[in-house]
Amino acid sequence: MNVLLINGSPRLKGNTSIALAEVARQLKKNGIDSETVWIGNKPVRGCIACNKCKEKPGACIFDDDVCNSISAKFAQCDALIVGSPVYWGQPNGAVLSIIQRAFYSNGAAIAGKPAAAIAVCRRGGATASFETLNMPFQMMNMPIVTSQYWNIVYGREAGQAALDKEGLQTMRALANNMAFLLKATGGKPAPGRGDEPWEPMHFIR
Repeated sequence: MNVLLINGSPRLKGNTSIALAEVARQLKKNGIDSETVWIGNKPVRGCIACNKCKEKPGACIFDDDVCNSISAKFAQCDALIVGSPVYWGQPNGAVLSIIQRAFYSNGAAIAGKPAAAIAVCRRGGATASFETLNMPFQMMNMPIVTSQYWNIVYGREAGQAALDKEGLQTMRALANNMAFLLKATGGKPAPGRGDEPWEPMHFIR
């Protein structure tokens, strides 16, 4: 089985990468493979609600950034972990745009698979960012994998996250729990609604 790790930081070797690397090492100890994908530091488009992806499901109509290349990996992974630095009490805007566009255009490929979020910050805003990252998972019937604490690692300058002993222990506990869930379910996605049709309810008619 394989877990897709998304490094949502514009810094390839920053503190977010340290947190994700700790998860990857612990997953390996549990016999679970992983792949880490970096979103890069080039411009990322936001969703413009054009709905063109519904005419050709599986990819966003905008193909000039990393969104579709990341989304294409959804079908091959058995679980997803998204890590992001905290900016102004929120996750990096670029990774949020990628998740929103990828889930909307290619949600069927990731729905029901276990997921987790990781927030990396200097001091504050981590819990708000952590909650924001988790919300799309809940809309996609993705079981959220927990740890011994919220998945938060602290560090400002590059490399400082390696000094957060509790944070790294939290990453290992997360990896252990992810491995446990994947093995217990055999990597089978959660059923969600199953065969029950969606019953949308709009509050303004």
